[in-house]
Amino acid sequence: MAPLLSRTLDPILGVCTGIFAYYLYETHPRTALPEQERLKELVKWKLEKNKREKEAKLGSDEETIDWKALAEVAEEKK
Repeated sequence: MAPLLSRTLDPILGVCTGIFAYYLYETHPRTALPEQERLKELVKWKLEKNKREKEAKLGSDEETIDWKALAEVAEEKK
């Protein structure tokens, strides 16, 4: 089967059509989603959740280092 426009333009057209269709799905008055259920809010929530989990994981593995005490010890050794 021959491509509709070209090998590179067909996939771009398909992606743009899909993005436009999803935009209409979210914003059309009859099918409009509540603000907290829109894609933008869901992505923001997921990124914040991942950030909190990453900080919690790093915080539990990380030791607190007293840099002032280390600097004093280094000064004493000089």
